[in-house]
This record gives sequence, C-alpha cells and structure tokens, in this order.
Amino acid sequence: MSESMQRPLDVLGQALEKKILVRTKFGETISGVLKAFDSHINIWMDDAKVQGEKEMNMGKVLIRGDNIVYISPEK
Repeated sequence: MSESMQRPLDVLGQALEKKILVRTKFGETISGVLKAFDSHINIWMDDAKVQGEKEMNMGKVLIRGDNIVYISPEK
C-alpha cells in the first residue's frame, strides 16, 4: 500500500469531533459532529440534523453502518 493511501477507518478516525454529512440508503442527508464509530461503520453523532426542505433537529443519533451510503466532511 502506498504512503498516500489510507484505510477508510483511518480516514473516519481523522474526522472525530468534526462536522460530517451522512447520506443514508433511505435518501436522508444528516449533518452533525462525529463522536464515535466502530469497525462496522456504525456511527454516533451529536447535534444531528436531517437536512432538506424542513430541517429537523435530532440531537444524539446512532446510525447503523449498513444504512450508510456515504460519509463526507461538512464544508
């Protein structure tokens, strides 16, 4: 593996305590602060909000890894 390549869990580890966007297989986009994750990419977020026409505050959430399409840093 080259020096520039990183494992997905390493990249996720660098995002701890930072704002991220999560897209679920149900079509929702959720933003919040990544607090923790495990090897199955189950993630715990604080200050989570479902984005869309009407933003909904969710607070603390746990999202199962098998429901996640992608995770991205929030701009």
